[in-house]
Amino acid sequence: MLTDTDLQALWLTVRLAATTTLILFLLGTPLAWWLARSRAWWKQPIGAVVALPLVLPPSVIGFYLLLMLGPNGPVGQFTQSLGIGTLPFTFWGLVVASVFYSLPFMVQPLQGAFEAIGERPLEVAATLRASPLDTFFSVAVPLALPGFITAGILSFAHTVGEFGVVLMIGGNIPGVSRVASVQIYDHVEAMEYADAHRLAAVMLIFSFLVLLAMYVWRPGHRKGA
Repeated sequence: MLTDTDLQALWLTVRLAATTTLILFLLGTPLAWWLARSRAWWKQPIGAVVALPLVLPPSVIGFYLLLMLGPNGPVGQFTQSLGIGTLPFTFWGLVVASVFYSLPFMVQPLQGAFEAIGERPLEVAATLRASPLDTFFSVAVPLALPGFITAGILSFAHTVGEFGVVLMIGGNIPGVSRVASVQIYDHVEAMEYADAHRLAAVMLIFSFLVLLAMYVWRPGHRKGA
């Protein structure tokens, strides 16, 4: 059986992943749409910035986020001026770090889905006098629905599996920043291998089910697709 601290860590992990995924939908959708439609020369540099978490070590990302969010950083000074203190070692600090770290897992699938739509459906909507906003919600979003589902699953699963970034930004505070990956690390460090095995098994089964759902659901793998 999982311990109370294990269950607490799992609940915090799910809460963090759900919050991060929701924010990423709000931020990543317009960004992906712009990257898919824009022809500006600075589209490529922005795309490279979005993809940085794919190649940077989590400790590097966590370190620079810690400097930015800390009391002497620009974001930290701004949050202190608002009277809400600093974000490191808080749940919302974890959310900010997770949003940045999981951004490419939201933006890239959506960008690919938007690009796959092509120009024809959007041109037809324009000839019917649909506004750009109507075209986006009535044409682009339904056609890109597989991309939305893939992006949501990947973002949620990637956030669940975070370790380095959350440890740098959140530390190891029970009920505040001790997520499942950090809890497993604590069990191993304390040589509590049975507890580590049980919690790791839960994470392993979850990861497998996520990947299985993606492979089974993918439109290209359906009969007659």
